[in-house]
Amino acid sequence: MKKVLIILFFTGLGITQLNAQILSVGPKIGLSQGDVQVSDGFKGEDSQMGYHVGVFARINLPVIYLQPEVLYTNTGGSFQNNTFKYDSDFDRLDVPLMVGVKLGNTFRIQAGPVASYMLDGKVKASDGSSTQSIIPPTEDFTFGYQAGIGLDIGNLLLDLKYEGALTNSVNNFGEIPTDQRQNQIMLSLGINLF
Repeated sequence: MKKVLIILFFTGLGITQLNAQILSVGPKIGLSQGDVQVSDGFKGEDSQMGYHVGVFARINLPVIYLQPEVLYTNTGGSFQNNTFKYDSDFDRLDVPLMVGVKLGNTFRIQAGPVASYMLDGKVKASDGSSTQSIIPPTEDFTFGYQAGIGLDIGNLLLDLKYEGALTNSVNNFGEIPTDQRQNQIMLSLGINLF
């Protein structure tokens, strides 16, 4: 009986190790630096520091890996015309699907699509003497891409990615025509729980 228990224990340990090599899951947090692209008489002003928090899963295949993520993202930026300066703040749900290749045990390159849904958005317009709030409309999912590099150090995942937009997230704020394609640089830290 002891031999059977010992064999079952080591078999279970081996299966757990094999699953850990194929599937990784954990939390992910990070910072981003984003800006808002505008058009028709407006010019971009300052980019804004943002953050993201969520979860990732990695499926390790023989040559490549797939890494879906679900992230709550806060981002924004500012822009202006001849009269007003506009400060924007966006809360989004981002769902990237990264496809990557590991080069050695540590270094990775990756790219893939990202779907985003605006949960909340605020724009403050100021002419120096007064401030008004404009609530942008929420749209359907918008799509973009992410590409970057990563490092795996023990159970830590460090990613540096660029995000660009393929579709417009907000066409206008009231009567302000804008092209709210969000471009950002993202630095993320993930923790592989198993």
